[in-house]
Amino acid sequence: MSKITTARLLTMKQEQQKIAMITAYDASFATLFEQAGAHALLIGDSLGMVLQGESSTLKVTVEDMAYHTRCVANGCEKALIVADLPFMSYSNPEQACANAATLMRAGAHMVKMEGGDWLAGTITQLTRQGIPVCGHLGLTPQSVHVFGGFKLQGRAAEQAAQIKHDAQALEAAGAQLLVLECVPSGLAKDISRMLNIPVIGIGAGPDTDGQVLVMQDALGLTSGYVPKFTKNFLAEHGQVQAAIAAYVTDVAEGRFPGPEHSFN
Repeated sequence: MSKITTARLLTMKQEQQKIAMITAYDASFATLFEQAGAHALLIGDSLGMVLQGESSTLKVTVEDMAYHTRCVANGCEKALIVADLPFMSYSNPEQACANAATLMRAGAHMVKMEGGDWLAGTITQLTRQGIPVCGHLGLTPQSVHVFGGFKLQGRAAEQAAQIKHDAQALEAAGAQLLVLECVPSGLAKDISRMLNIPVIGIGAGPDTDGQVLVMQDALGLTSGYVPKFTKNFLAEHGQVQAAIAAYVTDVAEGRFPGPEHSFN
């Protein structure tokens, strides 16, 4: 695999090649996932739940994110590294730039931010400073208390229209990638066709430009509630690298996600 850049992901969208992204939090798994063919590694603030044992992502700090970003970068040579800006770390453009710079210095190639059109000015400022941005719409876990829980977003017509509007606003502001989480498949398909930038889905059906999974979900390491949109690839393949290679292949060939992993 040649080095993956934002330009390469855009070409993949244009050539209708599916993008496979997975979370990683340390060097060992980063190396395994890159060798398995993952195009992008996400250091998600999901680490608050899957590593730290919290009930949400809200306690994760910029320092937490920088530490795990540095670990992943030490194990990665070719995949694109995307790091989350955690809760309340980008409430204004100046704060966003300072914290994004910390993550970029730790080894990120791009930062991810949750939120709609209100982020446009911040995204424009970040990209002017040379920091690529991935947007995140739909179910945005940092807003879990506003949503009243981890719930499907965009089923009502008004809400779907707002998500479409926000997606266009983020692209216009300079975002180079967009994650859509827990939205109906039809809405995700419409947004993927509407935007020029790649759209990565999680619980958003099969018609986005790529998929992302939390590594613990893909490897069957999640205890308690298991989201509908996940699949345990390790159960079928026995080894971590083989499991992630199967995930990459199933995304590329359209076998994952299937109807059982999607919302109508």
